[in-house]
Amino acid sequence: MGKQIYLEKIRALFEKSPAVDFKSLERIIGKTKNSNYAKLLVHNLLKKGKIKKIGKGIYTKHDEISLAVFSFKPAYLGLQSALSHHRIWEQETIPVIITAKKVRRGVRSVMGRNILLRNINKKYFFGLEYMEEGNFYLPYSDLEKTFIDMVVFNQKIDEDALKKIKKKINKRKLLNYLKRYPMKIRERVTKLC
Repeated sequence: MGKQIYLEKIRALFEKSPAVDFKSLERIIGKTKNSNYAKLLVHNLLKKGKIKKIGKGIYTKHDEISLAVFSFKPAYLGLQSALSHHRIWEQETIPVIITAKKVRRGVRSVMGRNILLRNINKKYFFGLEYMEEGNFYLPYSDLEKTFIDMVVFNQKIDEDALKKIKKKINKRKLLNYLKRYPMKIRERVTKLC
């Protein structure tokens, strides 16, 4: 198979998927004698600005920082990012990615911009939904899970945001989610409701 055919297949993959991992690119090229060809191809595409690195071995052709969420699977956009998406938080915020993966927490630079990474125990990884964001569907925590996470991560919720949350939240769903948490967290969340 010629190099041009590989390039066409790879372009098609980047058109179809918002985030592409290196293993997918290797599968397209196949396990040829020249296994460095995939690395060289990625290097050249990055150098030409055709693709951007959003995580270790994860690339995109889009200029959308929130796609970094796909680099930390299992993960979702949460806290202030989710509140903004639910139209509760008015302030500009960097993407906040909550992951069950063991990664270094804190601010990271992706595509020259910042993201904030937070860890969560796998047993608390639930309450997410894929929501449309521009041309993509991204995993966001639903409002009830976002509210719980705000309490768990000791994030300040101003009065205006709290009023909006109380108005929109599904209390039955919230109480159902809270059954999975220790009593201390349950009490803190229900006190705010």
